Amino acid sequence: MPRIVVYSSDWCPYCTRAKALLASKGVDFEEVRVDGQPQLRAEMTRKAGRTSVPQIWIDDLHVGGCDDLYALERAGKLDPLLR
Repeated sequence: MPRIVVYSSDWCPYCTRAKALLASKGVDFEEVRVDGQPQLRAEMTRKAGRTSVPQIWIDDLHVGGCDDLYALERAGKLDPLLR
């Protein structure tokens, strides 16, 4: 199973949606909450080149945010990445 990392915030509805999709797939993921953690948000921004949450990685592939994750699902490309 791939390593999945989700940088998120507790108040973010997009984070909730992204995590719900991953949970519905039955995969485990590591959640890194950036609330009140400027060093973690800076790490996420450096790695992703984006400041918004969520930011999602599947192994070494930066998927992007919630909309990007759902786009992969609609295109039938998410399940192969999760195997």
